[in-house]
Amino acid sequence: MGVNTESESPKSGRATFVPVQRSLYPMLVALFVVVFIISNITATKGVQIGPLVTDGAFFLFPVAYILGDVLSECFGFRAARQAIYIGFGAMLLAIFSFLIAIALPAADFYPNQHEFATTLGVVPQIVLASLSGYLVGQLLNSWTLIKIKERTGEKSLWARLLGSTVIGELGDTILFCLIAASVIGISTTADALNYIAVGFVWKVSLEVVLLPVTYVVISWVKKRENYA
Repeated sequence: MGVNTESESPKSGRATFVPVQRSLYPMLVALFVVVFIISNITATKGVQIGPLVTDGAFFLFPVAYILGDVLSECFGFRAARQAIYIGFGAMLLAIFSFLIAIALPAADFYPNQHEFATTLGVVPQIVLASLSGYLVGQLLNSWTLIKIKERTGEKSLWARLLGSTVIGELGDTILFCLIAASVIGISTTADALNYIAVGFVWKVSLEVVLLPVTYVVISWVKKRENYA
């Protein structure tokens, strides 16, 4: 990573710059935010694979929780919380940008206004469900990981990762479903429970499968950051 080493005082008259710290944190936050935004866009497509009915973000959204685990484990709750808030703000900016772009009059030579609006248009209730689930789920995920780490120290990383995933994903899935249920066609308690159970089991299972990858990433980040 390139680092600006300019240290001249502004009073010297020479061009000066704020030093860039040698840390992976900004890169991880950027990746965390990008994954969250892309997931919310691809989630607008319904997907059916055999008997499994899901959305286009099923393979990507859990990655946001893995990155949240990495941020929490390596940098602490305050740094992870900051990343979560940045992601929340970035998604709000994306939503408002989509709405403005859709509302702007299409040029005569642009034939895809309807498709553009259909793809990027948002349903307020879905947006509320997604943002609420993300915010609560990620904060629970990070908080749980840190609380377990305070008890176990550096031991039992697997317990922190799995425990935080279970709590975070459960909060996220329940909140999203309760808010979005009527919009996505869920009208009975049985259907709601089924939707919550399937979504929760899938997300947690995927993160369990990717646990070795999370271990490797955390180890690499700690080494790069000279973690003591």
